[in-house]
Amino acid sequence: MINKFIASVLPYLPKKFVWIFSRRYISGQNIDDAVVASHKLALEGISVTLDHLGEYISDLSQADEVRKVYLEMIDRFEQEGIHATYSLKPSSFGLQIDPETCFGYIREVVEKAHSYRSFVRIDMEDSSCVDAELELYRRVHKLYPLSVGIVIQAYLKRTPKDLEFLASLHSAESPVNVRLCKGIYVEPESIAVTDRKEINVHFLEALDYLFQKNIFVGIATHDRELTDGAQELVQRYSLTDKNYEFQMLYGVTPELRRELLAAGHKMRVYVPFGKEWFGYSTRRLKENPRMAFYIIKALFYRG
Repeated sequence: MINKFIASVLPYLPKKFVWIFSRRYISGQNIDDAVVASHKLALEGISVTLDHLGEYISDLSQADEVRKVYLEMIDRFEQEGIHATYSLKPSSFGLQIDPETCFGYIREVVEKAHSYRSFVRIDMEDSSCVDAELELYRRVHKLYPLSVGIVIQAYLKRTPKDLEFLASLHSAESPVNVRLCKGIYVEPESIAVTDRKEINVHFLEALDYLFQKNIFVGIATHDRELTDGAQELVQRYSLTDKNYEFQMLYGVTPELRRELLAAGHKMRVYVPFGKEWFGYSTRRLKENPRMAFYIIKALFYRG
């Protein structure tokens, strides 16, 4: 109860206070910080996907700035010798303002990644964006099938049909690539499962379906029950790292991450950076109120 209370009030506290929590989950506020964090992860045998923080812009000039950031980011990481992948939120590219402009900007980013034989992941946002983001993925995938992926959220009741749609796009020549996660947005019970155990069942059913369809999956979870279940499916289908990888957020469950690496699984860490860290941080805390304990602990350690 105390942790949930802290999580609920934290967004209203001074940003300097929130940063004590945030620095655990965010590589920094600029691209140099992300480069340093990515080099450190590479030393552990971990791949990265980069995310410039920000979403739900108010005008297209902001979308153009985000486009420029991603184009520069891809060049910078390739110059650094870090063959990263890149995650982006369509809302920050103007999806809800002008879908065609959003498509054009994201296509340009994917084309840039494609020129380096790299990869862009289109993140999935709240339920109001799902149809538009699946259509966006379909259009970009048709142009650059090897260079773009999508995210699917297991807790949405529509997910089985969305998986069927993605399977219809999949072929050996135009492979579909999915990051499967639980989902973190607060959605009504009419469209989303809210019980944790039931969500886990849906997650593993979705993963099983994707493996059966020979679709590459980024297994995005920090839940040991799900990593155990995923490893059982990997063994059942005799899969290799050409079929899947585990994915985790920066700063979350490092012990479990190391265990999966030691077991021989490929690991990719989602490395966020940027000045719009506040909203991302408070959302992470609401998702996992137990982290409030670490905030209080950090305060006492600092006197």
